[in-house]
Amino acid sequence: MLIRKLQASDYKNVISVIDEWWGGRQMSDMLPKLFFVHFQSTSFIAEEDGNIIGFLVGFLSQTHGNEAYIHFIGVHPNYRKAGVARKLYEVFFETVKQKGCDTVRCVTSPINKTSIDFHTRLGFEVEEGDSIIEGVSIHSDYDGRGGSRVLFIKRLT
Repeated sequence: MLIRKLQASDYKNVISVIDEWWGGRQMSDMLPKLFFVHFQSTSFIAEEDGNIIGFLVGFLSQTHGNEAYIHFIGVHPNYRKAGVARKLYEVFFETVKQKGCDTVRCVTSPINKTSIDFHTRLGFEVEEGDSIIEGVSIHSDYDGRGGSRVLFIKRLT
């Protein structure tokens, strides 16, 4: 597996598979091309034999100089549980640490138990929200459209 920085030319390849990788859920609208153009230094592609098997899109906070944010991560269904996501996160952590960050944040949906478990295994903590769903603290109406989210924080050491 090769991990490299994201390029603008990766956009069409990623967008063409993203909804399929999410089981048909409409996810492509959450990842506009601007991420592929403006956040290349903190976003990564995982490849095997020249094929994209995973990606991570993240950036440095413009508001909190010591923080970074992971906006989106995806792994080809045939490569899940093979360490692709973990490796992408590790490369991201090391990259943002070198840029002065000591904190990483990200969010997921409360229904995505796999994501919640993965993030907690990586050392992320769930930030206290305003409600509990199935034992997980959530932030209600997080994006203003009625959708609740689980917020994560990880301190880099």
